[in-house]
Amino acid sequence: MKRIALFVLTNLAVVVVLGIVASLLGVNRFLTSNGLNLGALLGFALVMGFGGAIISLLISKPVAKWSSGVRVINQPANADEAWIVETVRRFADKAGIGMPEVGIFEGDPNAFATGAFKNSALVAVSTGLLHGMTREEIEAVIGHEVAHIANGDMVTMTLIQGVMNTFVVFLSRVIGYAVDGFLNKNSERSGPGIGYYATTIVLDILLGFVAAMIVAWFSRHREFRADAGAAQLMGRRQPMINALVRLGGMHPGELPKSVQALGITGGIGKLFSTHPPIEERVAALQRAG
Repeated sequence: MKRIALFVLTNLAVVVVLGIVASLLGVNRFLTSNGLNLGALLGFALVMGFGGAIISLLISKPVAKWSSGVRVINQPANADEAWIVETVRRFADKAGIGMPEVGIFEGDPNAFATGAFKNSALVAVSTGLLHGMTREEIEAVIGHEVAHIANGDMVTMTLIQGVMNTFVVFLSRVIGYAVDGFLNKNSERSGPGIGYYATTIVLDILLGFVAAMIVAWFSRHREFRADAGAAQLMGRRQPMINALVRLGGMHPGELPKSVQALGITGGIGKLFSTHPPIEERVAALQRAG
């Protein structure tokens, strides 16, 4: 609940700061003279930016179950499932969080954690991971996902995404009005024209790419913390190193976009990747030792 409160307070702080800066720079007067109300724009940016992010967070667990085909282990059907559930329980107790739901999904090696609240999250592992790793390596991967939950990474990444969304919505529309005003400075027309709409669409796309790179950078930083958290939960770093090396020699399974940032591996391209290269993660663990 503390992180949710932080989420709300940060939302409000971002909007207040944008409003103050806009007023100090005279943007408010410019927008008003061009038919746009700053308060209305800030409210719109808040709803579109943080509103979408918080809804995504709140529905993250059911969406992840549906999109990945996760089968929740309500009652272990065999010894392997009982071992997975007990491993999650042991790490959750050690991390001081509530017992997450535990699930299995079909696919190549991967795993993820998701959920809006760290005391009612979900940890899911793929069949490819279970069949391709030793038990100690699987434990390390599970520890990594439990560390994501304990660190509150679901809320943190949603918070960062919300901030980025708000800035994208606000800046694209302010610049759109500036461009439209310049193109129609001698016109008697009131309200936005084609210059505004064209500029806004283009900037939503371009600034969206920039925002995605920033969010991915934060996600990569959280991966190092989750790796270290797994090593701490296991009491030594070698199992996590072994698991990462093993993953480096496998073809990782693709995860739905909604849970990529909290998987064990994933992402495309260096700037947009949600995870650092395996060798960097291994080196970070080795340095920590």
